[in-house]
Amino acid sequence: MKVIDLLNSAKTPTFSFELLPPLKGNSIERVFGIIDRLRQFDPKYINITSHHSEPVYKTDAIGNVKKSNLRKRPGSVAIAAAIQNKYGITAVPHIICKGFTKEETEYALIDLSFLEVHDLLLLQGDAKKIEINPAETHLYHDYASGLIGQVNNFNNGIDLDGESFEKPRTPFSYGVAGYPEKHEAAPDPDSDIHYLKQKAALGADYIVTQMFFDNEKYFAFVDRCRSEGITIPILPGVKPVVLKSQLEVLPQIFKCDIPEEFAHELRKCQTDDEAKAVGVEWGIKQCRDLLAKGVPGIHFYSLMATESIYKIAKEVY
Repeated sequence: MKVIDLLNSAKTPTFSFELLPPLKGNSIERVFGIIDRLRQFDPKYINITSHHSEPVYKTDAIGNVKKSNLRKRPGSVAIAAAIQNKYGITAVPHIICKGFTKEETEYALIDLSFLEVHDLLLLQGDAKKIEINPAETHLYHDYASGLIGQVNNFNNGIDLDGESFEKPRTPFSYGVAGYPEKHEAAPDPDSDIHYLKQKAALGADYIVTQMFFDNEKYFAFVDRCRSEGITIPILPGVKPVVLKSQLEVLPQIFKCDIPEEFAHELRKCQTDDEAKAVGVEWGIKQCRDLLAKGVPGIHFYSLMATESIYKIAKEVY
């Protein structure tokens, strides 16, 4: 079943989480281990992140510095197919603008369609570590709305060149990202909502939010969306804190505030283990509040946080 069907048919709030593909050359077994650990909470779907190439500079034997591009985490398409094949759980690979050409995206759609992976999360992606030749920017989508247009065309049997082909038997369904505390590139929250409304009108089936730690910001975001006529499900994204350093790192990278009550407890921690325990406690409190107020489900960001998610889910699901 597609994610939107799973959300609409669920009698209780759904549990889902996001995975990273293993680093290049590593086994998929660690991915399976995470799924095995969290499977008891009946995940309705599993997201798989996608990672673009990054420039790497190496010095050769005679001292010349040479640049090459390295994709550290390949395999999103293959892992999505492997998850569905092994577990029968709906897999949702991320499709991103940054670092992938329109042609590469089309090939990914073809492969995913053949593999019967029909759910996507369409994202702009992080451009901070990308170096693109200015003469080649036309090869890439700038925003997720461009990806939406390409996927919609593919669903209608139109390729990148505008040529017709046999429409896929099962069209792709897709979600998009939402930002309770505003996307870092948006000039203001109203602009953020404007473009999110546009994505919903173009065909997005649901929204998954960026991580947040203050539930009131999520609920205010949902209220703004509803007042603008955005009616699709809005799933809260939750990230358990597992390191002391994340008190400063997460707000810097993801532009999300940490409430003073939570920050106060994290500042008292002397070790990462103490911070992880505080993160679990806050996560339980946060998720209980979200579920009590009727969210359609909770989507967890699992990087370094599998055990914390397990402890939180055990208390709230």
